[in-house]
Amino acid sequence: MFVQSIRFRLTMWSTAILAVILVAFCFFIYYRQSNDLKFEARNQLQVKSEQLMVMYQVSGLFDPDRSHFQAPDLVIRGSGLISGNEELALIDSTGKALQTAGGIRSDAITQLVQYWVQSNRNNLPMDVLSQKDFLNDGSPSDSYLYVITPLFAESHPVGLIILGRLVDADGQLPKLAMTLIIGSLLTLLVSLAGGYWLAAQAMSPVRMITRTARGISETGLHKRLNLDTRDELGELANTFDAMLDRLQAAFDRQRRFTADASHELRTPLTIIGLESDQALSHRRSAEEYERAFKVIRSENEFMSRLVNDLLTLARMDAGQAIIKKSPLDLSDVALDVIERMSSVAGREGIELHAGDFPEVKVEGDYQYLSQMLSNLVQNAIKYAGGQGHHVQIETGKGNLSGVVYAWVRVEDDGPGIPAQHLPHLFNRFYRVDEARTRQQDDSPDADAEKVPDGSGLGLAIVREIAVGVGGSVSLSDGPGGRGATFTVLLPLYSEAG
Repeated sequence: MFVQSIRFRLTMWSTAILAVILVAFCFFIYYRQSNDLKFEARNQLQVKSEQLMVMYQVSGLFDPDRSHFQAPDLVIRGSGLISGNEELALIDSTGKALQTAGGIRSDAITQLVQYWVQSNRNNLPMDVLSQKDFLNDGSPSDSYLYVITPLFAESHPVGLIILGRLVDADGQLPKLAMTLIIGSLLTLLVSLAGGYWLAAQAMSPVRMITRTARGISETGLHKRLNLDTRDELGELANTFDAMLDRLQAAFDRQRRFTADASHELRTPLTIIGLESDQALSHRRSAEEYERAFKVIRSENEFMSRLVNDLLTLARMDAGQAIIKKSPLDLSDVALDVIERMSSVAGREGIELHAGDFPEVKVEGDYQYLSQMLSNLVQNAIKYAGGQGHHVQIETGKGNLSGVVYAWVRVEDDGPGIPAQHLPHLFNRFYRVDEARTRQQDDSPDADAEKVPDGSGLGLAIVREIAVGVGGSVSLSDGPGGRGATFTVLLPLYSEAG
C-alpha cells in the first residue's frame, strides 16, 4: 500500500531524476578537473623541456661532424629544473641514455624511444600519456605524462629529452571523487526527505478530499471542501464542491418530488376511502350511491392523470423517453389540440380561438408535441376561468440572432400570474396558489371561489418536452397587460439536415 501511494512514487521519481542529474554533473566536474590537470602538467613539462634543451645546447660537447653529443656533467636534481615528482632522461642519437634523473626506469625509456621513432616523422615535440608509471619501486600510480623533445645541434637532431611527471601528483582527483560521492549521497538523502515532506504537503488536499468523500452520504451532502487555493488541486476541489451542489440539488428535488407525489396521491386515496366507507356503512338510496361512485371515478381519473404525468417525467429524467423526431406541420398539431380541447373550454365558459396557422414544418414527435400544447391550453383554460373569456392559439416563424425558428403561442385574458411566481412556474408540483387544496364541491349552491385543479406537473412536462425536441418555452404578459402568454420555440425542419 505504501509503495503504491502517489506520495511515495513522486518522492522516488524526483529523487531518481536528481540522482541522474548529480551523476552527470559529477562526471562532468571530474572530467573537467582531469583535463585541467593534464593541461597544466603538459604546459609545465613543455616549459621545462625547452629550458633543458637550451641548457644542453649551450653546455654540451659535440664531435666535429655534429653526429655525437656528450652530455655535460650538470647537477640536475636540486637545480630547480627538476622537482621531486618528475623524471628526466637524456637520449643520444643511437637511443642510449646519457643522463637520467628522478628514477626513470630503463624499460620505460626503451618504450618511449620506440614510440617516438614509430610515431614522430617531423622531429616535433610530443607528449605521451601512460596509465602506468615507471618509478623505481614499481608502485601503481595515476596517469603519468611524458613530453619528448628533440635536441638539435645546428639544425641536426642529436638526441631526445624525455621529461615526465605524474598528472595528479597531489592526489586531487581521488579527493575530488570522494567529495563528489559524499556530497551527492548527502544531497540525495536531503532530497529524499525533503521530497517526501513536500509530497506530503502537496497531497494533503487530496487526503482531505478523501476524508470528506468518505463522510458524504445521501443524507449528508451538505459537506464541502472549500479549498482556498488557486492551483490544480484547488480547481479539483472546486469541481468536487460543484458536483456536490448538483447532487444535493438533485437529491433535494427527488425528495420533494417523492413527498409531493405522496401528498397528491394521499388526498384522492383518502377521499375514495371515505366515500367507500360511507357507502358501505349502511343502506343508502340510489342517488347517494351514484354520487359516491362519481366521486370515486373523479378521484380515480385524477390519480390516473397524476401517475401518467409522473411516469412521463420519470422516463424523461432517466433518458428513456423515446422522442421520435420526424417532419410535421406545427399548425396540424395546433388544430388537433383545438378540436380536442374545445369541449373542455366550453364547459368552463371559455372560447378557444385559432389564430394564424401558416404552414410551419418542424422536426419533432407528434404525440409529445400534442401533449405539450394540450397542457398549455388546459393551463390557460383553468387560470382564465372566472375572469377571462378567451384562449387563443397561433403558430408562425421568427428570427432570433440570425437563426430562423418556429413558434407556437398560447394566450389567455385571465388575471395573469404574479411576478414572484414566474421563476418557479415550471417547477414540478409548483402551484401559483400554494395554500389551495383539491376540493370536491358537493353542494350545488356552494359559493366558494373555485380554484383551478391540477397536480402542478403540466408546465414541468411542457418544459421537458420542449427541451427534448431541441426547443425552449417562455412566459410573458398577455395582450394589453392582461392574462399570460406562453411561447414555445422549436427548430425548423431542414431537408438538408
